[in-house]
Amino acid sequence: MPSEVICGKGHNAASRIPHTAYPTSDGATATRLRRTGSCAQPAATCRLTPATIRNAVTSSVLPIIRTGHHHGTLRPFSHTSASHADFTHTVIGGGVVGLAIAQQLARRSSSPSTLLLERHSAVGTETSSRNSEVIHAGIYYGAGTLKTELCIRGKNLLYELCEKHAVPHKRVGKWIVAQNQAQREALQRIHDFCVNEINVPVRWVSREEAQRREPAVRAEAGILESPTTGIVDSHSLMVCLQGRFEEAGGTVALASAVTAIRPVGGANANGEEGWELTVRDTTTGESSTITTSTIINSAGLGAVDIHNMIVPPPQHKQMFYAKGNYFSYPSSSPKVSTLIYPAPEPGAGGLGTHLTLDLAGRIKFGPDVEWVDSPDDLAVNSARLPEAIEAVKKYLPDLDDSQLQPDYAGIRPKLGKAGAVAQGKGFVDFVIRKEEGYEGWVNLLNIESPGLTSSLAIAEKVEGLLYG
Repeated sequence: MPSEVICGKGHNAASRIPHTAYPTSDGATATRLRRTGSCAQPAATCRLTPATIRNAVTSSVLPIIRTGHHHGTLRPFSHTSASHADFTHTVIGGGVVGLAIAQQLARRSSSPSTLLLERHSAVGTETSSRNSEVIHAGIYYGAGTLKTELCIRGKNLLYELCEKHAVPHKRVGKWIVAQNQAQREALQRIHDFCVNEINVPVRWVSREEAQRREPAVRAEAGILESPTTGIVDSHSLMVCLQGRFEEAGGTVALASAVTAIRPVGGANANGEEGWELTVRDTTTGESSTITTSTIINSAGLGAVDIHNMIVPPPQHKQMFYAKGNYFSYPSSSPKVSTLIYPAPEPGAGGLGTHLTLDLAGRIKFGPDVEWVDSPDDLAVNSARLPEAIEAVKKYLPDLDDSQLQPDYAGIRPKLGKAGAVAQGKGFVDFVIRKEEGYEGWVNLLNIESPGLTSSLAIAEKVEGLLYG
């Protein structure tokens, strides 16, 4: 019988994702996620070795234009792809966005082969498992931005998926609270934007209603409610997406770090003939080389490194790391059953230290914003606890300081230092595009919040970029 290992917050583990270790035919151990809900148990998780490639590729010739039963007849890619490659699509990065993209491409047809490369020993161990697990409404990011468009679309798709496949979730709603006139004006701007421009439901909460529903919450100058905001079990969501991907014939290669990317055809090639990737097994150090017709860079915290492997040095980018510390609150008092967010501050790197809930109703506070130099800096900075207490007490004055405990931390990948999440100076949108001068490469950068909410809509967009 396989031995089950639970990696949880508060433990010295790489992730919070439940997983099970299964022996493979060659004596190694492959990490597979435990089944949750109605999605199938992932069945194709593996190490990327020459044997893996041989087993995954059903023919030495993989034609790019195929027909299938999922979406009718596939149109060809908008470039002249290589007609001979180990894989049709290779998605780099096994977070929630990479999983969403991989299953979208694999389910488009039963024929094209899709590979998902993940450098860690399990999927979703970075940003995807170290966040607030909030299904955002899409109200903060400005008209005409990808964050607004994809968050709204992604929210609807995510609720549909969760309901269909029994992924644990709940529409708990969110209150955005104002304590002074300037914050009230910020709420009014959000209200007007939602009502007049993006058609997202919001409503004002009266003092009487606030006292009845959440008497412990202080909001001196007003409350704006977002009723379509919710929470989701991100781990169950990723199990579901991986199950859908592998049901469609996709291959997940764990502990597989991309170390080099070259266009097939030499130094002056642009990817028209496909791409060659060098992939290192992080457990053995062994390297393999594969070819693929398309590459999708969804590497999250490593996305800029992947970008810089392809473009010349003058086009290199830099990643900035916004660490968010989370603090748990095991006390049963004060009791709150709605997500509570402070009014957004223009130019801030986050949405403020807010109150979120898990599906058992347990309260946690965070994330704050701490700029760090390494994506591996994941220890909770307890020195920031007094600052968190001060922020929280503005809207939850009866908080018992002694009950707050360091819980976990996550890193948001940003293209700009001190870049704002909400509207304001320094706002940086999602980057999702086919890079100019290259064929068969879709690049995703700055995929931070609301990336989890937007994941299924991002997958649709990537499919559209490839197939038109």
